[in-house]
Amino acid sequence: MINYKPYGDSGLLIEIGNEISDEINDKVLTFTNLIENELGSSIVETIPAYNSVLIIYDTLELNYDDLLSKVKSLEENISVINKSKNRIVHIPTVYGGEYGEDLKIVADYNGLRKEEVIDIHSSTLYRVYMLGFTPGFPYLGGMSKKIATPRKKTPRKQIEKGSVGIGGNQTGIYSTNSPGGWQIIGRSPLEFFDIKKAKSLINPGDFLKFESVDENEYYRLKKLVEKESYIIKTSVLEDNF
Repeated sequence: MINYKPYGDSGLLIEIGNEISDEINDKVLTFTNLIENELGSSIVETIPAYNSVLIIYDTLELNYDDLLSKVKSLEENISVINKSKNRIVHIPTVYGGEYGEDLKIVADYNGLRKEEVIDIHSSTLYRVYMLGFTPGFPYLGGMSKKIATPRKKTPRKQIEKGSVGIGGNQTGIYSTNSPGGWQIIGRSPLEFFDIKKAKSLINPGDFLKFESVDENEYYRLKKLVEKESYIIKTSVLEDNF
């Protein structure tokens, strides 16, 4: 059952479920696309999350009741999930050392060697459920419970962009320089949010594959990124995954 709630004076919150699952998130993303395509300029922004989507609308073009009516008319179409193949974005990552100073904490907490943490983290395909916290920060599903580790009791005042962290049973990437309390296990040279273009490298519905690289490769790729000559490596998730 879908629930609709007013959100402030120019928002409509649509709740599509009360759990985190691929099926519900697929419906969220399908509904988001339908709304953007059908309502166009009347919509200021759509913000998809795990199991909901928030619509910010132009109150000069639409009132709440009209928006609600138009959105509800699209409801039946969200059962027709887009079956196009999902994009896998490959994320080169240097683990440990000065780039992942909490790798040992994660290993010790779970009774593992650092190399085992790296193998487990980089062998998983992660679904991007939503972006949040800071622009472009991906909340990922699928991390192994074998490396789950509590957040730090005292957050750091500054974490460098590109840092890969673990917080509880989730993993994510700090897209900008910011404070944070996740356990940092590595760093990627990629730019996850382009401030000039206000554009994120990855999007909800994408999948991420972390790929372990050494320090020399990290700096080689970082130089290419800085020159805007690095070509993002992507592949396609097969339907039968």
